[in-house]
Amino acid sequence: MLVNYDRIKGLVYTEKSNKQLADGKYYFRVDASCDKKEVASLIKKSFGVEVEKVNIINTAGKTKRFKGVLGTKSPYKKAVVTLKKGQSINFA
Repeated sequence: MLVNYDRIKGLVYTEKSNKQLADGKYYFRVDASCDKKEVASLIKKSFGVEVEKVNIINTAGKTKRFKGVLGTKSPYKKAVVTLKKGQSINFA
């Protein structure tokens, strides 16, 4: 089976996500067509960890103003991946 690793766009690194790393929760920006099962299998194959739970958050695009010009930020999908106890992902 061919696995498309490009469906995980990257790690979402915010103050809230950094605090939840101690609980084994990692935030990833994923492709808009990904579902929970697909995200879980991609994380398992990519990082070699056991996934306990996946929550999906659809983030709407926001209207922003820059130098008097209105524009919109793109909407995206975020996945909160909870790992089993004692497991972690090392990004270094």
